[in-house]
Amino acid sequence: MREIVLDTETTGFEPEQGDRIVEIGAVELYNHMPTGRTFHKYINPQRAMPQGAFEVHGLGDDFLRDKPLFADIVQEFLDFVEDAKLVIHNAAFDMKFLNAELGWLKMRQLPWEQAIDTLAIARKKFPGSPASLDALCRRFSIDNGARTLHGALLDSEILAEVYLELIGGRQPDLVLAGAQTSSRDQKQDGGENWRPQPRPTPLAPRITQEEAAAHQAFVDKMGDGALWKKIG
Repeated sequence: MREIVLDTETTGFEPEQGDRIVEIGAVELYNHMPTGRTFHKYINPQRAMPQGAFEVHGLGDDFLRDKPLFADIVQEFLDFVEDAKLVIHNAAFDMKFLNAELGWLKMRQLPWEQAIDTLAIARKKFPGSPASLDALCRRFSIDNGARTLHGALLDSEILAEVYLELIGGRQPDLVLAGAQTSSRDQKQDGGENWRPQPRPTPLAPRITQEEAAAHQAFVDKMGDGALWKKIG
């Protein structure tokens, strides 16, 4: 199962009022494991950066002036995302902006069903508790010390860790025996149920022959009615 943990930075809150995306960061997960593949682009919004937004992410006009337009990176972004689920904190915000940018280019919209909202998951799992990304990092003891300003790629990497904790802990589908991978995948794809398999090579005994002999002598002294002789 392929998922993309995604975050954006913008010039403000409302694309209908002229706000634009200025950064996209995304991290690929496969079967809830980071693959190392990422997507990261800064984008020229073709408008001035409001001071309030600059104080959030630190991306100013001078820095963004020579960056590509959304139209220049959109196909690369869509090729990276494909039909994977999009794991987003406050998905309504990012999906609104992504679909606004796609709409201005007359391109296909991203369906809402493609998004997984970690904010909604956190609020359902911890009702009444703070559910910001920073609050969830504190709850799960995830190091976010590098997050002095918002940044789309860094926030995506942090959100990937938070997401795995929200759905049951880091690496929830990790199977230690490599030979069992195909069985695990069959379970996720709706195939046969996974069952533990015997070791290909039994573990070597941990007791010496002398210890085994001493144990047998002790059991023999207990007589034929000894529980040890009835087990096996």
